[in-house]
Amino acid sequence: MTFRAQHLLGIEKLAPDEITTCLDLADRYAEDNRKGRAHRDVLEGLTQINMFFEASTRTQASFEIAGKRLGADVMNMAMQSSSVKKGETLIDTALTLNAMRPDLLVVRHPNSGAVDLLAQKVTCAVLNAGDGRHEHPTQALLDALTIRREKGRLHRLSIAICGDIAHSRVARSNILLLGKMENRVRLVGPPTLLPSGVQDFGVEVFHDMREGLRDVDVVMMLRLQRERMDGGFIPSEREYFHRYGLDAEKLACARDDAIVMHPGPMNRGVEIDGTIADDINRSVIQEQVEMGVAVRMAAMDLLARNLRARRGAEAAGVMV
Repeated sequence: MTFRAQHLLGIEKLAPDEITTCLDLADRYAEDNRKGRAHRDVLEGLTQINMFFEASTRTQASFEIAGKRLGADVMNMAMQSSSVKKGETLIDTALTLNAMRPDLLVVRHPNSGAVDLLAQKVTCAVLNAGDGRHEHPTQALLDALTIRREKGRLHRLSIAICGDIAHSRVARSNILLLGKMENRVRLVGPPTLLPSGVQDFGVEVFHDMREGLRDVDVVMMLRLQRERMDGGFIPSEREYFHRYGLDAEKLACARDDAIVMHPGPMNRGVEIDGTIADDINRSVIQEQVEMGVAVRMAAMDLLARNLRARRGAEAAGVMV
C-alpha cells in the first residue's frame, strides 16, 4: 500500500494513490466494524492523545473509538482546563507532550496552521482534526469513502457543495480531494459566503441553488458557521433556507439517484429540511458518521506503520 506521509495535516499534500490507499483500507475496516471484528493488535503498545481546543462530538468520539478498536492507549486532554488557559503557548504544550513520548497526536484547533506548527515540534505522528478555516482531512476522506461506496466510484461525478463555503474547512478539504480524483465540483451559495479567489479553485460557481443542483450526483450541504462570522452574511435564517436550504423542490433538480450529505451538526430548517435529512433513500448522513470511524482507523494505522518503520530505521542507524 502506498502511503508516504509522516503526518496527516491536510489533503493538499496527498497524492491520488495515497488517497486511494487510505480509502481501500478504510473500506475493509468498515466491513470489519459491521461484523464486529477486532484489530486490537494494530496499535497495541502505542499511545494516542486527543487534543481538542474546539468543542467536538462526532470527530473526537470517532477518533477515540477508532483508537480503541485498534488497541491504542487513548487519552483525551481537557484543553478547557489545561495549561494553555494559564498562558502556556502551543509550542510549549507541544514540547511538554513530546517529552511524554506519545505516538499519535490528534489535534483540533481554532487557528489555521496551528496543527502544522505543532507537528514541526514533535516526533510522533500528528493528525489534523480541523484547524480554523484551513483543512479537515479526515472529514474529506470519510465523505469520499461514503460517495465511493454509494456510487461505486470516486471519479467523473458531478458534486455540488452548498452553503457556507467561505468559513468551511470541510469544503476546502473536499474541493482538494474531489478535484484530485477527477470530479466536477460546483460551489453553490450567496456571494457573501463564498471565499475570495474562488475563481482559482478549479470549480464552477453558482448563486442560484436550483441551477447549481441541476443533474448533480451528490449534494453536499454545509453548516452555517456563525461562530466564524463577524458580520451580516445572511439577511435571516428564514430567508437563507428559502434560497439555499435543501428541500424536496430544490433536490428535484438533481439526478433522481443523487445522494444528500452533511458533515454535521445540522441546523434543520436552516440548511436542510428535516424530511430530506431523514430520507433513507437519499440521505447518507448516518453513513458518513459510520465511515468516520473506519477512515480514522485507516489513517492512524497507516501513520503508525510509517512511524514504526522510521523509528526502526533510526534505531538501526539508517538515515530517514
